Amino acid sequence: MSIATNNSMNSSVMKTCAGYAAGLLFGLGLAVSGMTDPARVLGFLDVAGAWDPTLMFVLGGAVVTTFIGYRLVFRRSTPVLGGVFQLPTKRELDAKLLGGAALFGIGWGLSGYCPGPAIASIGGLSLPLSAMLFTMVVGWFAAKRLA
Repeated sequence: MSIATNNSMNSSVMKTCAGYAAGLLFGLGLAVSGMTDPARVLGFLDVAGAWDPTLMFVLGGAVVTTFIGYRLVFRRSTPVLGGVFQLPTKRELDAKLLGGAALFGIGWGLSGYCPGPAIASIGGLSLPLSAMLFTMVVGWFAAKRLA
């Protein structure tokens, strides 16, 4: 095996491990903050009733962490585990983006789950969670077919 192949394989393993660690940390954060409980999300959306502000604080913490993280990451000329930074170039809003955002919001409001907490909650699989995961997968396949 050549040195280039071995370095490529090590890089791939490192990317996989970093992705796994990031996903584990994200799932742990969702679980600790209570965001795997759809009642919390639905409570946040119930502004006229028993409003639960927890989600606002979780999202605020995510915004602050992301703001600081991007400032630190972009001080580097290249990513630690990649060749170049891959940033979105599209700036305009189109029907596809707005429609997808609307469907996401409707699904989140109806089920109380967005994809991250749904995956993190898979250990306590219930009928509503199963229905949400099923429709999420159907939506992915439908989006691929329509694109």
